[in-house]
Amino acid sequence: MLGPRQEAQAALFYEFSLEDHVPQNHLLRSIDRFVDLSSIRAHLADFYSHTGRPSIDPELMIRMLLVGYCSGIRSERRLCEEVHLNLAYRWFCRLDLNDRIPDHSTFSKNRHGRFRESDLLRHVFETTVARCMKEGLVGGHGFAVDASLISADVQKQNSSNPEDWAARVADVDDAPRAVQEYLDTLDDEAFGAATTTKPKFTAHADPASQWTAARKGPAFFAYSTNYLIDTDHSIIVDVDASRSNRTAEVGAMRKMIDRTQERFELKPDWIAADTAYGSADNLVWLTTKRKILPFIPVIPCPAGDCEAICREGTKGSARTAHSHVPTSHGTMRMTATSARKERRCCTLGEPIPIPPGTRPNGKRANTGLSKPIA
Repeated sequence: MLGPRQEAQAALFYEFSLEDHVPQNHLLRSIDRFVDLSSIRAHLADFYSHTGRPSIDPELMIRMLLVGYCSGIRSERRLCEEVHLNLAYRWFCRLDLNDRIPDHSTFSKNRHGRFRESDLLRHVFETTVARCMKEGLVGGHGFAVDASLISADVQKQNSSNPEDWAARVADVDDAPRAVQEYLDTLDDEAFGAATTTKPKFTAHADPASQWTAARKGPAFFAYSTNYLIDTDHSIIVDVDASRSNRTAEVGAMRKMIDRTQERFELKPDWIAADTAYGSADNLVWLTTKRKILPFIPVIPCPAGDCEAICREGTKGSARTAHSHVPTSHGTMRMTATSARKERRCCTLGEPIPIPPGTRPNGKRANTGLSKPIA
């Protein structure tokens, strides 16, 4: 029998609970059980005036931003629309059906104002890392580091060579915010001072971004997001943004290692990374200054560039050199060989013996370093 037509019936009172309409296995329920945002208001208290109209709850804005990050919603206008329509989003943001959604412009104003001045997003991140440590998810014995490219929101058509760009911003006071921020960070290790190599192009709207062809396709403007990961359960213990070049990424790695030790008293026994971090200078910094065992392949370099760490000898048609670097695990011998036009700073040899329980995943790691010698 055909049932009656379904029509909405207006009613004066409704019995409705958002709790009943969000599945127990929903992603936002898991996030809500784990993420503690109760300290946000105290963290921001000094950045609000004691007079004036009441502000929008900063915890609400952070919850909405988390929804956007987890759902891949990049537009703040669309984020406000989705939170308005989605019951699970409303539940996570502590919004009832009758509560209004903040205007999208509120996010931009706070992101470039209070959130940046108070370093709020880092506070939320470090609070989450501390919770992971409390739950036993962070071992602290071994770290891995890597960088991923994030495309900048600029086009090559709106760029020029650095000399022409410098002439365009002669009046710094009238320059856009992004340009002023770039000029303020020219001496920072992760940005302007990261390398002495001049960029091929500089974007007018976002000069801090780097012109790169690292993906072996069409070049584009980008940043590097650097991650320091604890290998026990793949928990990210620190993150840092830099320009997209090796020097800046190595500087970000050092910054994250020191900051993690300062904030959480975590100092790894060993660290794994790819060839981008395999310069002789960085390997010496890890082994001698921080006493961290590197599992890092060594960067190939042209002949003649290895004298800083090698002393040459001649054997047949190939030349070999050694340099002894003291470490907390003994003396590490770095070997350089050159044949024809190419030299590698270190031959790939057996991994350095490390204390029990510190070998990553029980597998042999290709360190690019020879065995310790007596």
